[in-house]
Amino acid sequence: MSSAPPSTPVSVVGLGADGWAGLTSAARSALTGAEVLIGGPRQLDLLPTAECAGERVAWPSPLRPAVPKLMAEHAGRRIAVLASGDPMFYGIGRALAQELGPDALRVHPHPSSVSYACARLGWPVEDTEVVTVVGRPVARLAAALYEGRRVLVLSAGAASPGEIAALLRERGFGPSRMRVLEQLGSEREDTYEGRADGWDRALGDPLNVVAVDCRRDPRTAVPRLGATPGLPDGAYEHDGQLTKRHVRAATLCALAPAPGELLWDIGGGSGSIGIEWMRTHPSCRAVAVERVPERAARITRNAAALGVPGLRVVTGAAPAALDGLPAPDAVFIGGGLTAPGLLDAAWAALAPGGRLVVNTVTLESEAVLAERYRRHGGDLVKLAVAHAVPVGGFTGWRQAMPVTQWSVTKPPPRPEDVGGATAGATENTENAENAATTENAKDQTT
Repeated sequence: MSSAPPSTPVSVVGLGADGWAGLTSAARSALTGAEVLIGGPRQLDLLPTAECAGERVAWPSPLRPAVPKLMAEHAGRRIAVLASGDPMFYGIGRALAQELGPDALRVHPHPSSVSYACARLGWPVEDTEVVTVVGRPVARLAAALYEGRRVLVLSAGAASPGEIAALLRERGFGPSRMRVLEQLGSEREDTYEGRADGWDRALGDPLNVVAVDCRRDPRTAVPRLGATPGLPDGAYEHDGQLTKRHVRAATLCALAPAPGELLWDIGGGSGSIGIEWMRTHPSCRAVAVERVPERAARITRNAAALGVPGLRVVTGAAPAALDGLPAPDAVFIGGGLTAPGLLDAAWAALAPGGRLVVNTVTLESEAVLAERYRRHGGDLVKLAVAHAVPVGGFTGWRQAMPVTQWSVTKPPPRPEDVGGATAGATENTENAENAATTENAKDQTT
């Protein structure tokens, strides 16, 4: 929160496509009594001039950075902010609550476009996936695509339905039924539909919601994706630097992602760990650190293809590339383990309760992990996977390189360590001694 709360609460009024006619008496009173009316041009145009005489201020673009400035400029005046539908559902209410605090707001919600759409479609709201592409890449939709799922997409404008259809075709969901619901709740409400693989509609009304009945084409070459970690290796573009699916599933299990948490994926390779961390929950965040520019670009492409385009990619060598990153809840190290100072930097960045997971296939790195396990505890395991392959006219097992994995949760500081422990300096020295060989390539390929 960066602004002092106003002496007079800010009214936040949700508007539907029906405008003034659809407002409650309390919402109308908030608008007629306001000295300043802030909103988008379309929203401001829905208010009658005679009843709403306050100064009208249109949001600039980009909107979010303008919030504290506008609140400060009109401090001390009665302010009403206009929102579309429910202000607290992907609306301006969130930014205002973060800026001013929830106690400084009086929110007057209107039925959201999701409520209207589900009412028209006969879909239970609680069983309907909602994805917004307003100010966000359409690629976010890919993470919600599963056979038989119902998804509502909050459109960014008239072009969104065509972009959604293109993504559905690309991800193997061409047979999906699409319904575009325009101007929900107004006299101009309209609906049209078609299949994604035959979508050829011209641009319609920019105020629309797209309903998708997901149907996967079984003939598609796109791998079927599950909802749990351990996606097929073929789902990723890679150059061999990929944590293979069985080891990947075990690694995500050890990292134990939870909603809202942030992961550092150091030695990103193809980005699979950070991507599958983010796929576990829409609020999970990740930063992939990769020193090779070509691989960093590949991580970005994989993240978009698998529905998590918000994955942040940092190109650079750790530990230097870690400077300035937000503090993580968990750290995965999949490459460059013996780089001097890397383990110490990762350990220092974690708060008590944070998790560190490290994979390696080399003896040199395994020796480093054995020493850290002796010092900090945790779990040290050997993961071995074998695949059945043809052997002449028979079938035999082909063993992949075994992966040594160390996972540990950082404990709270001991009383004797508080206020001047020298453990960090000792660890730096020991790590430098162990780091006779610097692994700059990702070392967990299995």
